[in-house]
Amino acid sequence: MANKKILIVDDEIQLVDMVKMRLEANSYDVITAYDGQEGLDKARKEKPDLIILDLMLPKMDGYKVCRMLKFDEKYKSMPIIMFSARAQEEDEKMGIEVGADDYVTKPFDPKILLDKIQKLLTKS
Repeated sequence: MANKKILIVDDEIQLVDMVKMRLEANSYDVITAYDGQEGLDKARKEKPDLIILDLMLPKMDGYKVCRMLKFDEKYKSMPIIMFSARAQEEDEKMGIEVGADDYVTKPFDPKILLDKIQKLLTKS
């Protein structure tokens, strides 16, 4: 079975590198984007199996990227994990409202992130 492809969209380069290394160590293929517009473009072009999406991004925030993908018939089944330092209950609620499948707050436990990815990929 081919490795699952995961898109990480975050403007913190060190964080992206760390998560990418962790995912690749678990046999995932990883592509990256560093702003909302690039993330949206790569999601549409690459059709990843799952997206890890930061909320606070240059050019277009994660809420908008999520909403644009989830309200498009071609991409609505693509699992999205919101990934943010914003830990307020209303941030998480808003993420779910725009279609996110799960929400992980930073700083995060890599094992929890991997478990959530595994669960969503098994479902899809």
